[in-house]
Amino acid sequence: MSIWPRTDSDGTLPQRATGSATATDIQVALHPLPSMPELARAWTELESRSDSSFFLSWTWIGPWLAQMPDGIEPQLLVARQGDETVGLALLCPRLRRRFGLLPSRCWMLHETGDRSYDRLFMEYNGILADRRVADEVTDAMLHWLGERLGANDELVLGGLTLAAERAARRVAARTGHTLQLRVADSAQWVDFATVRAAGGDFRGGLGRNTRAAVNRSERLYRARGALEHRVATTVDEALEYFAGLEVLHQAGWQARGQAGAFANAAFRPFHRRLIAEGMPQGAVRLSRVSAGGQAVGYLYNFVHRNRVLNYQGGFAFEADNRLKPGLLSHVLAIEDALARGEDCYDFMSTPAGHKPLLSNAEQPMNWLTLGPDRFSRRMEAHVRRARGVMADAVKRSLRGWIAPAKGI
Repeated sequence: MSIWPRTDSDGTLPQRATGSATATDIQVALHPLPSMPELARAWTELESRSDSSFFLSWTWIGPWLAQMPDGIEPQLLVARQGDETVGLALLCPRLRRRFGLLPSRCWMLHETGDRSYDRLFMEYNGILADRRVADEVTDAMLHWLGERLGANDELVLGGLTLAAERAARRVAARTGHTLQLRVADSAQWVDFATVRAAGGDFRGGLGRNTRAAVNRSERLYRARGALEHRVATTVDEALEYFAGLEVLHQAGWQARGQAGAFANAAFRPFHRRLIAEGMPQGAVRLSRVSAGGQAVGYLYNFVHRNRVLNYQGGFAFEADNRLKPGLLSHVLAIEDALARGEDCYDFMSTPAGHKPLLSNAEQPMNWLTLGPDRFSRRMEAHVRRARGVMADAVKRSLRGWIAPAKGI
């Protein structure tokens, strides 16, 4: 029996009556957030029946809720089939003024609208759904939301899985809403099935120039002493590596005149909590590469459903551009994951030089908004595209005189 009553709660979405959204008789309702222990029990129970991503696991969602800035009031979207909970999602309402004038309400799926906090970066986003009816549940929940959007409202859907994006496109077609692209990106990864089918030698399958760069870098580091790739085995060791990662990460970004992830006040406390809670479950993997006892690089990865997800890194860049601390650190971590029998090493989204060099698989990952087809939304999308074109032009013009970061 679901822990939530069948009667709908007092919410703020218009026309909030619970109703069947599909032929499978899936009932959808929006509720105030229950207590954390109550939500944790419900979430983890459904998670055990789902094929969801790491970012929809309680390992991520629990710290995300616990560290959330003041003034944000998430609500819980629940789908039931009969007496069984088959879908859960968290929505954060945010009031804004389009062009500084038109009042608009955004419903943000697993984001908050707080720019700093959202830079923690939700990826592989969607609905936590029972695997037996996952597509139907995702359709039903997004359709339920889409039908209740007011004239100036929109649903903000960031970092979607392909399945969730397909569902959003179906909802747009059924409701007459428009689906606008905020950010177009892709996730790239190393599919170990492909590597194993070719004989299991990951490094041997790299392009000639990449393989030569990795091997040359490894020889140069070995000349300094023993080269070690070590994975933290305790929470304390993982937190020590996280601190070391911060030092190298910040130094690398500051050398390029940028702030780095740790300049975000939300970043460090959120991840220290996630590491402390995720390490004992095997969901967090921090590793250190050293040469002659000196740190070459640190990697902060997640492990979920036999998939390694690369989240952050910090590398000791040097003037000698033959040294590739980032590239070598990733190759050693990939070889380690391959030896552990894992399925893939996923670089996830956001561009980076090493991704196309090391990956053998790719898929789109987009940031979208769904809402009524209004002139104000079309104008805002036009302005957003224009800004994107200008930003790309500036980046291209700078490439000729700003040296790329060394070490990849």
